[in-house]
Amino acid sequence: MVGQRNGNGPPAKGNAGVGAPYAIDLNTFSRRLQDLYSHWKEHKNELWGSADVFAIATPPPSEDLRYLKSSALNIWLLGYEFPETIMVFGSKQIHFLCSPKKASLLETVKGSAKEVVGMDAIIHVKQKGDDGTTQMDAILRAMRLQAKSEGQNAPRIGYVAREAPEGMLLEKWVDKLKNSSLQLCDVTNGLSDLFAVKDENEIIFIRKAAYLTASAVKSFVVPRLENTIDEEKKVTHSALMEDTERVILDPARIKVKLKAENVDICYPPIFQSGGSFDLRPSASSNDDYLFYDSTGVIICAVGSRYNSYCSNVARTILIDANAMQSKAYRVLLKAHEAAIGALKPGNQVGAVYQAALAVVQSDAPELLSNLTKSAGTGIGLEFRESVLSLNAKNDRLLKAGMVFNLSLGFQNLETKTTNPKCQKFALLLADTVIVTNDGHDVVTQMCSKDFNSVVYFFNEGEEEELPRVKVESKAKEPLFSKTALRSDNQEISKEELRRQHQAELARQKTEETIRRLAGGDSVTGNNRTSMRSSSELIAYKSVNDLPPPREMMIQVDQRNEAVLVPIYGIMVPFHVSTVKTVSSQQDTNRNCYVRIIFNVPGTPFTPHDANSVKNQAAIFLKEVSFRSKDPRHISEVVQQIKTLRRNVVARESERAERATLVTQEKLVLAGNKFKPIRLSDLWIRPVFGGRGRKLTGTLEAHVNGFRYSTSRQDERVDVMYGNIKHAFFQPAEKEMITLLHFHLHNHIMVGNKKTKDVQFYIEVMDVVQTLGSGKRSAYDPDEIEEEQRERDRKNKINMDFQNFVNRVNDQWGQPQFKGLDLEFDQPLRELGFFGVPHKSSAFIVPTSSCLVELIETPFLVVALSEIEIVNLERVGFGQKNFDMAIIFKDFKRPIVRIDSIPSTSLDGIKEWLDTTDLKYYESRLNLNWPQILKNIIDDPQHFIDEGGWEFLNLEATDSESEQSQESDQGYEPSETEPESVSEDEDSDSESLVESVDEEEEDEESVEEEGKTWEELEREASNADREKGDESDSEDDRRRRKMKNFGKSRAGPGNSVPKRSKFR
Repeated sequence: MVGQRNGNGPPAKGNAGVGAPYAIDLNTFSRRLQDLYSHWKEHKNELWGSADVFAIATPPPSEDLRYLKSSALNIWLLGYEFPETIMVFGSKQIHFLCSPKKASLLETVKGSAKEVVGMDAIIHVKQKGDDGTTQMDAILRAMRLQAKSEGQNAPRIGYVAREAPEGMLLEKWVDKLKNSSLQLCDVTNGLSDLFAVKDENEIIFIRKAAYLTASAVKSFVVPRLENTIDEEKKVTHSALMEDTERVILDPARIKVKLKAENVDICYPPIFQSGGSFDLRPSASSNDDYLFYDSTGVIICAVGSRYNSYCSNVARTILIDANAMQSKAYRVLLKAHEAAIGALKPGNQVGAVYQAALAVVQSDAPELLSNLTKSAGTGIGLEFRESVLSLNAKNDRLLKAGMVFNLSLGFQNLETKTTNPKCQKFALLLADTVIVTNDGHDVVTQMCSKDFNSVVYFFNEGEEEELPRVKVESKAKEPLFSKTALRSDNQEISKEELRRQHQAELARQKTEETIRRLAGGDSVTGNNRTSMRSSSELIAYKSVNDLPPPREMMIQVDQRNEAVLVPIYGIMVPFHVSTVKTVSSQQDTNRNCYVRIIFNVPGTPFTPHDANSVKNQAAIFLKEVSFRSKDPRHISEVVQQIKTLRRNVVARESERAERATLVTQEKLVLAGNKFKPIRLSDLWIRPVFGGRGRKLTGTLEAHVNGFRYSTSRQDERVDVMYGNIKHAFFQPAEKEMITLLHFHLHNHIMVGNKKTKDVQFYIEVMDVVQTLGSGKRSAYDPDEIEEEQRERDRKNKINMDFQNFVNRVNDQWGQPQFKGLDLEFDQPLRELGFFGVPHKSSAFIVPTSSCLVELIETPFLVVALSEIEIVNLERVGFGQKNFDMAIIFKDFKRPIVRIDSIPSTSLDGIKEWLDTTDLKYYESRLNLNWPQILKNIIDDPQHFIDEGGWEFLNLEATDSESEQSQESDQGYEPSETEPESVSEDEDSDSESLVESVDEEEEDEESVEEEGKTWEELEREASNADREKGDESDSEDDRRRRKMKNFGKSRAGPGNSVPKRSKFR
């Protein structure tokens, strides 16, 4: 055991201050005493052994973990355990035999006992050094007199027969009972049934205990195991047990706000691995090291108590699980969920186990013999309430308020493996479940047990026989170079495995695509188009609405959004939307000119307008010019028109964008239900419009969505949980910001911008730093202190974000959000690579479900589930960079290109694509993908007949043999120089290649320019020779070298076979 265990003394109560004596809760005592007598009278014969009197004797305190009916009755009735105390309950009297201190506490219950059940509470005080014989005789004498007064010869006395007496007092009491010639009976079943249904206070205690248990597993046990496995540490099961026990006894370590004096463990935490498994709660953690090799299994079980009420959680972790282990766990998980589903009021207790049994019988009958014989027991003040055992024979009825430790497992399983520690394994799942009026409540569900949450893969794609190689990556070395650390034989084996897997993926992908095309439902997108026809532009409905004429000057009517222009002595109005540009100019005579150009149909760069189409026969005014002697007025008019036009265009653009939005549900604020989860001082991207100073805001998680708001009333964004497609959390490591990013199903408006990506972030350090004139020493104390402050700030921000993410994940884990399948994903930096997704280079990082770049704008978010294939282009020897083309299952969706990826990242990207079951191809040239996809959409049958995507597999056999001409059917070697190919031949053999490599283009242009310069240099050289200067200059040698280089590059380029046109 670790440290000093919380004793059986009184727990801290709210009404007892520090140092104040403990007071019995008389309301609880009265209510439960009445329940005790009511239950006794109602079930006297079938559960209480027909006892006329029953006695409960509590043993002395102990540091050992034990569960006794006598202690449970003390805590249930009086609030805490009274050690070395005897309580005798009769039909008219209640007798207490205890020490003077306990007697002073029990004095307060006399009035309540008399008032509630009409019982006289008689307290017999045993002084120190007294063996209590006199008091025991008095109690037995009172019981006999009570029986005679009721017409009985001798009372029938009940007691807890299974509890052996401990201490002199209890041993003397048992001897007195057995030598009293009174008839004895066992009341264990009566007490168990009495404790089975919990009241509201008991349910609260169990919920708190369950929260502590689940938090310990989620926040400590799982991260500790992950760290141990990731860093390949050697840790014993017993060491893990001790560390977990310390965490439970000190809840503040895992940020659980429960008083340490109120908590305890139910049993020493259990950790098992390495082929030695025991699924009984009495199992213990041995001193063997944690075993986490491939196909290894780790079982951890944790139980904690709050105010003596128990809870329990058990989870199984699989390392590189094989097919047999994966199937067994999935079946166990399904059976466990079926058993939980059967916990409903009115069902028989045995139906719970039968539900689990039915799942195993249908899905894996070969595992029936390995299934545990019960699905758990009731739980409460006792860890195992035997009367509520979840076995097939128990015909008791489930009632609201019952609580169960639903524990189900497979034991003595065997799998085929060469490692003896992996041959035998077991699986175990356990949760604490409360039966409610309308079903059940799994109070430990925050600790996930889904297959993807408990299975860890570290050796994907490697054969079991290959030795484990630990690769230590350095900061300056790319992670993808780890394959070079392996021996040649292992590398060949790994490459061969990858080729085989890719061949299988190609077959599956081709079948899937052909099946989809045959159905005709996936070559196109949803084809949703939203066109909003512009309404007829009306500045004034009638002449009477025109403002009263003033001077014949250009006027701007802000309210009606019109420009009034004097033409032939009449003020003619034009809606500001008809104005294309307005400008002013001043000549040398101090005359000012203003020129207004209108939108006229047929002119270049004029936007399409429905009014123009409607009024094609009308005469349009193209432009007007005015002269004025007042430059100030002209300047004001021009500025007003420009400002009004900009505002109207922005408003109409926003209105058009909003018209295409999908209607979102209303945000339900947290209100009084719970306090919203909050994260403050965040910036948002995209930013709100306007020219005011940008402000930070607060992100709050409410009932059905997030709300971000600043101190300005109009700066507010609501993101519904149902609209979130992917959620990402990226802590700052080598970046300047920590961020939360939401990729949405449907667009929303942020200010006046329509977007599918919303990001909230904090800068962890100043982006701009002031540099002094002189250099500062690395050992400068101020510099060191400033760096430390920056590190502390970054760590604090990352921790605040992590806590926010954890709490939101817990909220998303509730049953009402299961259909959304939401969870914050975190980028895997070690798999990242540099590339150019848009216009600038960025660090692109995979996650478990996406490929993202969340630092530079515009953002990149590509869901792996939407990818059809990936084509790696410009791949070849001597190339420093290559490109990646991502083709989606929706063939009408534009492809995503990531250019200029360093070739050092090629192996790592291939490995990542292979492990995520994405089919990739390689080519030496960039392909014209818009034309390819158009051909597929226009003629899908030809695509199917040609074998689907296999036309891309032209380079697969280049390194295997010289039979590429036979296998690569789309290629025809060119027999002539490119310059000699006729135009007709070019048109007939139109290639899928959009353009050759940029370097080759540059080199060809260099070659052409070199020939021109050669002619000039030849003339200059001849002139020099005539003068007697025949030495070669450095420029001459460089030009000749460039020329030769161009020719050498041009030679192999001609031998590259052309790809046939895909029709």
